[in-house]
Amino acid sequence: MADFQTRDPLSPAFWDERFSRQFTPWDQGGVPRRMAQFVAGSPAPLRCLIPGCGSAYELALMLDHGWNATAIDFSPGAVAAAQAVLGERAGQVELADFFAWQPPAPLDLVYERAFLCAMPRAMWPQVAERWAQLLAPGAMLAGYFFFDDNPKGPPFGIAREQLLSLLTPHFDCLADESVDDSIPVFTGKEHWMVWRRRAS
Repeated sequence: MADFQTRDPLSPAFWDERFSRQFTPWDQGGVPRRMAQFVAGSPAPLRCLIPGCGSAYELALMLDHGWNATAIDFSPGAVAAAQAVLGERAGQVELADFFAWQPPAPLDLVYERAFLCAMPRAMWPQVAERWAQLLAPGAMLAGYFFFDDNPKGPPFGIAREQLLSLLTPHFDCLADESVDDSIPVFTGKEHWMVWRRRAS
């Protein structure tokens, strides 16, 4: 394990240090299969937000399919990594705080990948509430959810019952599927899930 100076995942410096030292075990190095199928199978382009985007490979795929997608991260190191991946389309990646960022138009989708599990568990109710604020009835929250009971992190795993208690006040679950192309840190512990925002 590398010896890092910053231990607080709520600090951008925590993530900057890991990106600068290329210690990113959560990085898929590409788009996971189920997300690629979801984008390809969408009947229309969606307006999407990717919070805590990391290297933002999925953003490139969304843009290739005509989606109006934006990726945000509060770590300058993550934003630089994503902008390097995006090249000419680097302007679709923004340095921003998920809890303060405002969409210029209503969102159709928030994509979740290793964002919730990057947050200390005490922050999870705020994340779920923010998802609900950003998404109007009928809009979707889709992506990968990490189920694990290891007290240490990140990644901080969640119990299924806890995830349900966070999301069912605002969302209906449309899909819940096991994943067979996870990277080692998530193997056997993540599910692809699609949630639809319902009227409160």
